[in-house]
Amino acid sequence: MGIETRTVEYRDGGTVLEGYMAWDDAFNYPRPGVLVSHAWAGRGEFEENRAERLAELGYVGFALDVYGKGVFGTNKEENSALMQPLLDDREKLQHRLHLALEQMRKQKEVDAAKTAAMGYCFGGLCVLDLARTGADIQGIASFHGLFMRPGNTDKNKINAKVLVMHGWDDPMATPDQVFHLTEELDSMGADWQIHAYGNTMHAFTNTLANDPKSGTIYNSAADIRSWQNLELFLAEIF
Repeated sequence: MGIETRTVEYRDGGTVLEGYMAWDDAFNYPRPGVLVSHAWAGRGEFEENRAERLAELGYVGFALDVYGKGVFGTNKEENSALMQPLLDDREKLQHRLHLALEQMRKQKEVDAAKTAAMGYCFGGLCVLDLARTGADIQGIASFHGLFMRPGNTDKNKINAKVLVMHGWDDPMATPDQVFHLTEELDSMGADWQIHAYGNTMHAFTNTLANDPKSGTIYNSAADIRSWQNLELFLAEIF
């Protein structure tokens, strides 16, 4: 008895994708499922750990994959090369996010009627995009995400509740961009909240982040507070 994990393969045409699922087998009935969308390097230990932490809370965590099975960047140049094509083709990105949601819902451990998504950095943009498509999920949570509008969703209605956790000094998501995000969310009828942490930069949940020139620095207080906010949010929507 305890936390169990397995990988789940699925496809987008000829591209094999691989999710990582975690759940507590003490529950003998389906539990709410939460997608975990990865940062720009691809699905790795960080996201898998978050899926396991969700399982410890009684949910099913599903760390999705938008790059492809075994595809993972090891430096800034590789990460950017992996991320940029999907930033340039947001419809393709949104399609892969919906594929992951569909796969999570198919798993016997998951209550298909109770789903949410959370993501970090690029993954924060991903879950915002999932909400922007009008996906039928209860909520999304973005951790130090990117806010650029996709350009193909402005007339949609957001059904998911939206939680954004943001470092106020994040150079990749400026105060102006935060303001424009609130306008966008209002225009799409979203139930939203934004928690901004002072003296906090990008990647504040990543313990390895220590690059002031790039604006990526771990912040333990913001890390702890943002997870506590997530727990409250998930309790509310489920």
